[in-house]
Amino acid sequence: MANADDAGVYRVTDELAMVFTADFFTPIVDDPYWFGAIAAANSLSDVYAMGGKPLVALNLAALPPGPEFAEINKRIMQGGIDKMAEAGVAIIGGHTIKDKEPKFGYAVLGSIHPERILDNAKARPGDALVLTKRLGTGVISTGIKAGKCGAKTAEAFTKSMATLNKRAAEIMLEVGVSTSTDITGFGLIGHLNEVLSASRQRARLHASQVPFFEEAVILSKMGMVPGGTQGNQKNYDPFVEWSKDVTVTERILMNDAQTSGGLLIFVPGNSKERLIAALRKENILAEHIGDVLAEAELGAARIKVER
Repeated sequence: MANADDAGVYRVTDELAMVFTADFFTPIVDDPYWFGAIAAANSLSDVYAMGGKPLVALNLAALPPGPEFAEINKRIMQGGIDKMAEAGVAIIGGHTIKDKEPKFGYAVLGSIHPERILDNAKARPGDALVLTKRLGTGVISTGIKAGKCGAKTAEAFTKSMATLNKRAAEIMLEVGVSTSTDITGFGLIGHLNEVLSASRQRARLHASQVPFFEEAVILSKMGMVPGGTQGNQKNYDPFVEWSKDVTVTERILMNDAQTSGGLLIFVPGNSKERLIAALRKENILAEHIGDVLAEAELGAARIKVER
C-alpha cells in the first residue's frame, strides 16, 4: 500500500496472489435495497481496479436494532446479496453490531497473478486516460438530501452507483492496459494524482471531455457542494494547473467525492480506440478525458487541466 493502491496484495506463490480490500459507509440513497446493492458494488470495485477477480466477501454491518427495523435491515442485506451474486462472489460470513445509524459494506478477497497487478506505479508516458462513469454523485447526493432533485435524476444516480465495474475491468484486461484506479472519495483529481505520484508522471486533462451528470452541474451552481468535495479541492489544488477557461463548476465536479464511481483506465495510446470501442459495444460509458504526458511536455504541475 506504499503507493496508495486501491487494495492490498499478498503473494502466495509465483503464480498466485490475493487481493484484499474493505469498504463500508452510511446510506447514500433512501431505498434500503439499493443502499445494500451500492455498498456491494463499491466494495468490489477496488479488486476490479487492481486487475483482480473477486472471489469471496464478508459482511460488515452496523444496523439499528428492534423489530421496527427488521424489514429495512433485511432489504439492505438482500441488496448486497443480489449484487454479490451478480458478480459471482460468495458471501461466506461477516460481522454485525448494533448502531443507530446504518453502516454497511464488505471485506472482499480476490485473486490475481503476481505479474499482472495493476498498481498505481505503472502509468506510462503516452497512456490515454479513459473514464467509465459520469462524475457528480457527491453533489447529487447533497441535492437529494436538500430536496432539490427529481425522481429521474435520483434513478440515474442510483443506477450508476449500483453498476458493477466487473465487465469494464474484464474488457480492459482483454485489451491490455498499463494500470487503472477507481474513482471514489478523493474524486477524479485525487485518484489521478495518486497514480501520477506513484508512477512519477504528469498528465493533461480536457475538462470539456469529462462526463458529468447534467443535474450535478446545475446543483453545483446552486452551491450544493459536499464537505468531502470541498476538502478534495483544498488538498489537491497544489498539484493542479487550471487553465483560465476551466469553469468553477468543472473544478468542483472533477474534485467531487464519488461513491462507487467508474474506472479510470490508463491505456497505451495505440490501444485507446480498441478499448473505447469494446466498452461502448457493451453500453459502458467510455470517454477519453486526457493523457499521461510525454517527457518533452512535462511542466511543473503534476496535472494540467485545459478545456
